[in-house]
Amino acid sequence: MLDVHALLLFSLACLALTATPGPDMLLIASRSIAQGRSAGFATLAGIQAGTYCHALAAAFGLSELFLLVPVAYDAVRYAGAAYLLFLAWHALRSNQLLALPPGESRSRSTLVVFRQGLLTNLLNPKMALFVLALFPQFVRTDAGSVALQVMTLATVLNAIGLIVNGLVIVLASRVGARFFGNGNLGRWPQYLLATVFGSLALKLAFDGKR
Repeated sequence: MLDVHALLLFSLACLALTATPGPDMLLIASRSIAQGRSAGFATLAGIQAGTYCHALAAAFGLSELFLLVPVAYDAVRYAGAAYLLFLAWHALRSNQLLALPPGESRSRSTLVVFRQGLLTNLLNPKMALFVLALFPQFVRTDAGSVALQVMTLATVLNAIGLIVNGLVIVLASRVGARFFGNGNLGRWPQYLLATVFGSLALKLAFDGKR
């Protein structure tokens, strides 16, 4: 099992990383501004579920595929960029941010946002390489199950991310309620999300350095 000193060092590293603005924070903040607090937390939940998936892949050696087979890395990268462009296009063409069939519940809307956050994270190969690079520094082969240690580290990362990004969601949703809550700004929430999705897609597609 991981010792307290290792967990403390890992927690400090996670705090520094999650507090630094990046693509995930940008996506979460834009969702919260455009669609409110529940959408922000649903997006965060999807991203954190994706983190667990990447951690499992690292534990079983699947993430090393991106290092051994560069074409696999590029294939996932371009698939992620295409998915983000699809989300941008969907945001622009929809009359509402989540155009669901009549009768669909609010929980269905939350599920859609969760799924989008999950797929956005899973289709980002840099997240897999990040986990592969950071986690082994704190894993000890003589401290029990490697898979259990990796999943423990993923839980610590997600817990710290929940605190940091939770504050971002609360603040961003208040900003959104103030500026978008009166319903007089037309399609600006769609334009905001489309711009964020498009920017992330271009970054993922053209930033090929690992």
